[in-house]
Amino acid sequence: MKTGCYRSGINKFSAVLLSFIFLLLITGTTYATELTIGIIPEHNVFEQIKKYNLIGEYIKGKTGISIKFSFLSKYGNIIESFEAENLDGAFWGSFTGAMAIRKLNIELIARPVKQYQGYIFVHKYSIIKDPSDMEGMVIAFVDKATTSGYLFPMAYLNKAGIRDIDKFFKKSYFTGSHQEAIYAVLEREANIGCANNITFDSLAAEDPRVNDELVVIAKSPDLPNNGLGLRKEMPFAIKEQLKRVLLEMDRDPNGIKVLKEFGAERFIETSENDYAPVFDIAGEAGIDLKNYEYTYK
Repeated sequence: MKTGCYRSGINKFSAVLLSFIFLLLITGTTYATELTIGIIPEHNVFEQIKKYNLIGEYIKGKTGISIKFSFLSKYGNIIESFEAENLDGAFWGSFTGAMAIRKLNIELIARPVKQYQGYIFVHKYSIIKDPSDMEGMVIAFVDKATTSGYLFPMAYLNKAGIRDIDKFFKKSYFTGSHQEAIYAVLEREANIGCANNITFDSLAAEDPRVNDELVVIAKSPDLPNNGLGLRKEMPFAIKEQLKRVLLEMDRDPNGIKVLKEFGAERFIETSENDYAPVFDIAGEAGIDLKNYEYTYK
């Protein structure tokens, strides 16, 4: 009698345990069915949509996980949108990635092997050679949440003793993209421009004027390219799947084709340590990334 009751109790416990495990599996599967990943603006949005969708389709083909990309209008929006839209991750720029590490405690897993630099450039007919020649001029930044388009130039100016850009320059403004910052100087709307070398070189291949008419007067240290960073609370198995697929793309013929379209040789593992140059530049610019106010009107 006691044995029967004991077995009955075990059976009930087993049933409850199996139901609980099944619920966990269902919840995990639902979570993994589709992930929403944020993308920051760089240049032509239609080109970005095309290249990131190729990455998303490749990931789905390898894991069954659908990737929905959320394309944001401004760099800084990615920090706010990460919480407001409950994004699962993002391809963070070096500056937004550094801020996300400090503000959101995200976990970076992979990035393109190719690094990039920030450029400060002027028109070839300009008298500007260094910061001492910039007073009273017009400068075009990209966005307050970019390394090459704002953080590096601010560090460059700060080291030259220029603390108040509103008083020093006739005008400073944000173009919203690296491409527009380059064209601002080409079209003589600004005397000084700031952008990353990837966009600079890409535009130069399409428009000869970029190399013919612009002169780079300062370059930043090498910076980590847009890395995929995910919520730390995301299930470990999902993060590992995504990391494995990205890191092994260059060993798969189809992956190599996608990488070529994406503009990357391969993905490599990344971590907070790769963002040390960004933290250093932020220090030189006098910016505290954890408390940095990156929005503007």
